[in-house]
Parts: sequence; C-alpha cells; structure tokens
Amino acid sequence: MDRESESKDQGEKKLITMRDVAQAAGVSVSTVSRILDERLPVSRSESAEKVRQIAREMGYRRDYVASSLRRGGTGTLGVLVPRLTDAVTAMLFEEIAKAAARRGYFAVVATCGDSQQQERISVESLLDRRVDGLIMSTCRLNDPLPQELRERDVPHVLVLRTDGISLSSVGDDELGGYLATRHLIDLGHKDIGLIAGPDFASNAINRRKGFERAMKEAGLNIKSAWCCSSDFNIQAGEETGMKILSMSPRPTAIFAVNDEIAIGVVAAAHHLGITIGQDLSLVGYNDIPLVSRLPVSLTSVRSPLEHIASNAVDMLINGDDTPTLRTVIPTLIPRKSTCAPQK
Repeated sequence: MDRESESKDQGEKKLITMRDVAQAAGVSVSTVSRILDERLPVSRSESAEKVRQIAREMGYRRDYVASSLRRGGTGTLGVLVPRLTDAVTAMLFEEIAKAAARRGYFAVVATCGDSQQQERISVESLLDRRVDGLIMSTCRLNDPLPQELRERDVPHVLVLRTDGISLSSVGDDELGGYLATRHLIDLGHKDIGLIAGPDFASNAINRRKGFERAMKEAGLNIKSAWCCSSDFNIQAGEETGMKILSMSPRPTAIFAVNDEIAIGVVAAAHHLGITIGQDLSLVGYNDIPLVSRLPVSLTSVRSPLEHIASNAVDMLINGDDTPTLRTVIPTLIPRKSTCAPQK
C-alpha cells in the first residue's frame, strides 16, 4: 500500500462511539456513559476500571457537543466578573476555565464594570447564548439579581462574594483580615489604618470584620479617620492612601483589603517621601504575582483562587447536591513591606 492510500485509510478510520466501548466491555451504554462522565465522582470499582481501560485502548473520545445536546445543554458555562483589567478576576476566570475544561465544559466570560445595570445586561446576554449556568463574582449585598435567578431556576454560583443564600464559593475573608492585622500587631504596631474596599462587597466587609476582631482582641483603639471605604482599584488606593498618610499623626501600618489598593498606597507613600517597609508597614490581600516583585515586596494574604474556582464549578454542576457555602482557608505571606514600627 502506498503512503497516499495508507494516509487515506487512516483519515477514514472509524470513529469509536460509546456503544462500541459498551459492546467491547459487555456492559450497557448507560453504564459506560456514567463511568466516563467527568462531571460525576470517579468510581474505582474493577468494572469501572475495565471500562476506562477499554475506552483508552480503543481510542474513544467523548463527543461533548452531542453529550450536551442529549442533556439539553450546550456544555458552556457563563462567567461574569466586574472587569478583566483587575488581576484577581482575570486570574479567577482562567482558573474557572481550567476547572470547567476538566469537566468537559467551556467557559465564556462577560464583564459589567461593577455596574448593576450592566450586570443585568450581561447576565441576559449570557443566558441568551444558552449557557448551562452562571458563575458570578459581581454580587452586591442586597442585590436583587441572585434572588431573581433563584426564582427563575437559573443555575448559578456566586464566587469571591456571597449574598448568604445562593450557592457560593469564597475565601474565609474574615480570617484573612484577622491574619493580616494580627501580623501587624505582633510586629508591635498599635496605630493601624484600614483601606476597606467597597461597602457593598461581602469579601471587603468580612476582611474589615477580621481587622476589627484582631484590634479588639489586642485591646487597640480603631481610629475612624484612618479607616476608609474605597473602590477595589489602584487609583482608589492612591487617593485614599494620600488622604490617610497626609494626616498628623498618621498610622505606622495600613491593611489594604486587596493588592491593587495596596499598590496605590505604595504610589501615595512614594509621592509623600514615606518608605514602605521602614516608615510604614503595609499588608495587601490576594497575593497577585506582581506584589512579590515590587521593589519592596508586599506582605499579602493568599486566598487560593484555584480551589475557589474548582469549588464553584463543582457546585454549579452538582446543583442541590452540595453545601450552600464552600470556603477556602487563606494564608499570610510575610515579605519586606512589613517591619516593627520605628521608635
């Protein structure tokens, strides 16, 4: 046989179906479907291992399009984030996309700029494209949208933020805020400021609660002038940092509830001639890759996004057969931006 004929024969090789695997394994098609469905818990029984081995040897590949059509879906998950210019939400989407792919789904993303009006438009746009469910990092406290989605029986999971009712995958933000503040207290700081993020976001609110718990536990006064709400971005961190650091007296340490706010504080401190890690201790939150590479590396609280994302995808696929809230534990990563206060 010449190479052209051989190539033609290989190109016309029969597509292995689930029925072929079932016949070779001596089991039903439904049994093969259940064993090879990546969305279900993996069975380690002898018969299941045999089916998987036969499928591998035969070169079977799951047809996700056909599978989605059979179950009345598209195999697509819609992800809604405030913006992709934010490092955390961009990283979160990447982790969701990877977690979805491992389960045979494709993730698509939409942004809303933290605008409630645009949030609704983006949600309806995703639903018009017949996504099988939504993962949303845009929830505000007292936001009516999750309730409306529940009433419409739209499968959805809230991520990073929660309304306390819908399925939610989050970090333990109160613990994270406590760890950040306790670190500063243990270094000897008593005059600690807080840039608290927006009042409408549960993660910011819970990080503030952790700050307050640590301060109260240590018997330290919280000075309201040094505790300010803000947006979650660098500009807000710089503006709020300028405000707090221009005060007299000013705090010897600041906890910023996300890294982008903390980067803004670094800019404000530089403008005012204040040296981070000497004149001022600073802690951020999320531990985005940039902060370990700053001229003065930033102490930050790491909340593992890969686990938050994986939990969110699992909860969306499993629906009612899952706890309402899944929480991952954060870790403090000390670096050069924090030190004992100068005498």
